[in-house]
Amino acid sequence: MEKNKKGNLSVLLGAAFLMATSAIGPGFMTQTATFTNGLKADFAFVILVSIVMSYITQLNVWRVIAVSRLRGQDIANKVLPGLGYFIAFLVALGGLAFNIGNVGGAGLGINVIFGLDPKVGAAIGGILGVIIFTSKSAGKAMDKLTQILGAAMIILIAYVCATTAPPVSEAAKRMVAPSDMGATVPAILTLLGGTVGGYIVFSGGHRLIDAGVTGEENLSEVNKSATLGIVVALVVRILLFLAVLGVINSGGVLDEKNVAASAFRIASGEIGYKIFGIVFTAAALTSVVGAAFTSVSFLKTLFKPIGERANLVTILFIVFSTIIFIFIGQPQKLLVLVGALNGLILPITLAVMLIASKKKSIVGEYVHSNILFYLGWVVTVVSAYIGVTTFVSKMSTFF
Repeated sequence: MEKNKKGNLSVLLGAAFLMATSAIGPGFMTQTATFTNGLKADFAFVILVSIVMSYITQLNVWRVIAVSRLRGQDIANKVLPGLGYFIAFLVALGGLAFNIGNVGGAGLGINVIFGLDPKVGAAIGGILGVIIFTSKSAGKAMDKLTQILGAAMIILIAYVCATTAPPVSEAAKRMVAPSDMGATVPAILTLLGGTVGGYIVFSGGHRLIDAGVTGEENLSEVNKSATLGIVVALVVRILLFLAVLGVINSGGVLDEKNVAASAFRIASGEIGYKIFGIVFTAAALTSVVGAAFTSVSFLKTLFKPIGERANLVTILFIVFSTIIFIFIGQPQKLLVLVGALNGLILPITLAVMLIASKKKSIVGEYVHSNILFYLGWVVTVVSAYIGVTTFVSKMSTFF
């Protein structure tokens, strides 16, 4: 029994860090630094609102996955036959597009650390990701990687944050009373999508299913794991925000071409720049693993050959992402379009989960929290409105 508890704890921690580190990718770091540079202390309000909405989303989704013992696509097919295939396609396409960016992020990070060509660095990042899934215990290896690199990111960013002496009191004030609330709206929805959008919200929940930690009897532990995942993402976001804000507050002028890197360099010189490289690489590697695992997990129950060779397909997913980056580069227009599509995935998947939470054919006798249910619909409506308006604007620039 004691051994089983320890095994469950390891899986729960792994699921939490998989979700958190999937969210903390190169885009996460770039967005946080860029928005901080533009909004200054008001970005604290963005963090607060987006994290509350993310937490509501996460709890709704993970609880339904846990009690139903089904993955997101299978729940969707039970709500409306065929819907699971549509969602799986969108999630996998979005995961592939963003994995190209993640591999590129690993290349840039390795370039900062060792001075290697970013394409060579991307190849190294891809190989490291592949190694995880060649292991017979790929799940456990993934758990350990995300926990170790997640902890390393927190420690290193905290060190840089401490050197910048950020205006914490000003940030705390703006967290509840921003000077320009209207300006924060685009950032709130960008952060919401980046924290629980697309594949990210399902990453930890699908990991729990693979490990067999499901059912109403495990719900309290699932809640703790979901909470820890959000807390880890929040801590990294706050530390990075304060580090950049401290640099701006002290008069530092950030390079708009690479806001995060220049903030680290101004804060701690060349040591800070190397720390940025390590953090950026760690963020990219964990996101490569998370995006590949979750994207394939959306296909494995729908297509039997993929389910039988899930690790091999995951490896091919990483290899394909790496090849596209090395030989084609990041197809910017495709990334923009898929990014806009990704903004539409969250309200669709959350709405499906909320409907499923009230269907006995899916969740049995489990009674879903009405508070979470109604708050979930608020998040769905808000994210759908922004998602649609963003998609329309992106489509107009695409064609």
